[in-house]
Amino acid sequence: MNTELKNNIKILQQCVVDCRKCLTEMAGTESFNDCPLCCIQCIDACEVVIKMITSKSNYMKQYALLCAEICDYCADHCDEHSHEHCKLCAKTCRECAKACRDLAA
Repeated sequence: MNTELKNNIKILQQCVVDCRKCLTEMAGTESFNDCPLCCIQCIDACEVVIKMITSKSNYMKQYALLCAEICDYCADHCDEHSHEHCKLCAKTCRECAKACRDLAA
């Protein structure tokens, strides 16, 4: 596996970590949008893309594009909150979306 793919996996893994943190912090908190539910979808999408990369799947690019879309969706919703963990989640999701688009290119 080349260095670029390893770096993309690290970005995906960090997105999973930051989404889990946001999800944990927001549990039981009222929300006016899809945060933290978007974090669940983002975690799932990132984990699938990691599996597609490591298994050298022919469908990795398609999954990466979908993951980018989900990460953007999550970033938009988390960014609407003022919590530090939400802002971090949004930032990481945007970085992950870019990495996924690069994977699909």
